[in-house]
Amino acid sequence: MYDFSTWGPTARYTVEVIGTVAFALSGILAGVRKRMDIFGISVLGFLAAFGGGTLRDVLLDRRPFFWVAEVEMLWLVIALCAVSLVLLRLGRLHVGDKAIQLADALGLGLFVASGVQSALVAQLPVVVAVMMGVVTGVFGGVMRDIACNEMPTAFADHRPYAVCGFMGGWMYIFGEWLDWAGWVVALASIATTTGLRLLALKFDWRLPDWRNG
Repeated sequence: MYDFSTWGPTARYTVEVIGTVAFALSGILAGVRKRMDIFGISVLGFLAAFGGGTLRDVLLDRRPFFWVAEVEMLWLVIALCAVSLVLLRLGRLHVGDKAIQLADALGLGLFVASGVQSALVAQLPVVVAVMMGVVTGVFGGVMRDIACNEMPTAFADHRPYAVCGFMGGWMYIFGEWLDWAGWVVALASIATTTGLRLLALKFDWRLPDWRNG
């Protein structure tokens, strides 16, 4: 059923690099908003950038971890942290919620697609692959929010977050089932996840919450 020859190493690497940058920026911006020092900002950047992909690799028993095998990703995040320090010193880094949400939504879409693809390559069942995509996309943001001493967005935002990743994961499966080209499958999955999350933020879509009484 699955043929991943059309999504080769270059495409996979590109998706993970862009996703790493997007999540790193969400962590860096969150640290700036919390008025952390450069060490705290860097820690948040690294947690957001590498948390989800590392958990994916642990669950799939993949070694070395993706950021060890592709060490340039480490240098890229270090460079982003260094740039943030310069901008902080110049007083030119001003952060609003929308900037963090945009970076987070993009990272979510990219890492969901990466997680699903990795699980399917490992010949796991499709439902497991979708859940692997959700875990990969969500976990970096969860670690970032916990380090900020906040309830993770994925758990308490009430606007669809993990649900968007779930839908994007099934879009990936649907595209594979229709035998779309690999890059089209990835793009459709990313667009579904990121697009739904941005729409949820724009129109304030909310999931039902627990109400006492």
